[in-house]
Amino acid sequence: MDTNIAHNRAELSGKLTNVLNSRSLTSSHKRLADILTQGMTVLDVGCGTGAITRGIAEAVGPHGRVVGMDSNPNLIDQARQAHGSIPGIAFETGDIYNIPYEGTFDIVSSARVLVWLSDPFEALKTMKSAVKIGGRILITDYNHEKISWEPQPPPSMLSFYSAYLKWRSDAGMDNAIADHLPNLFQKAGIEATTVTPHHEVTMRSHPDFQTRIGIWADTASSRGIQMERDGYITKHDYVTAENEYREWMIQDAQALTMYMLAVEGVRLL
Repeated sequence: MDTNIAHNRAELSGKLTNVLNSRSLTSSHKRLADILTQGMTVLDVGCGTGAITRGIAEAVGPHGRVVGMDSNPNLIDQARQAHGSIPGIAFETGDIYNIPYEGTFDIVSSARVLVWLSDPFEALKTMKSAVKIGGRILITDYNHEKISWEPQPPPSMLSFYSAYLKWRSDAGMDNAIADHLPNLFQKAGIEATTVTPHHEVTMRSHPDFQTRIGIWADTASSRGIQMERDGYITKHDYVTAENEYREWMIQDAQALTMYMLAVEGVRLL
């Protein structure tokens, strides 16, 4: 599989970039927040606009160090502008398949990144090489095949979502990567693997419900353009999906659960 196809489809655009800025360490990467201590060195792979990376820097303190890495130079520019003044933080444009570090960090982590790759095993191996002997690799990611809405959204959105999963899988991306991570860790020689469920549940009673459940309206708006270009959907289809889903959000939606696991292990060799 050509990794460039997956890379091109993973490029963020439109309303979806807002999602990155709304994330935080404690709400969006909970397992990492639990294991960070003062003075640690951390590599945050696929850092986007740096919102989570900032939280990491604040958790490890002035004697720690965190490097945020992303393949998108525009996102790295935004990260530097927003968070570059935080002590101990640095942002770099980089390729997850060619991480320029060897045995450097206490923790190497990524969140919601491997689900966008056509070769997650190769990425996991390079992440392992960047961590110290005895250090930890921590991956948090989704199984998009186990999404759950209450009640079901409009048929136009279900149709869009089905096309979205096919658009991804045809580029070599693993829609069920979360459940495959433990086997990938074992294959990569990462020991003492543990799995922590961190399903993202949003309910109507939550104050940010409309924003969080609206991610799929934003996805239809932003990814729909790419999917139309690639021949997976028509403009009418994705515009209808977005509009009908936004009406459903206001009138009928009660809950959304996105299945996510945090998988971690130790580099012993």
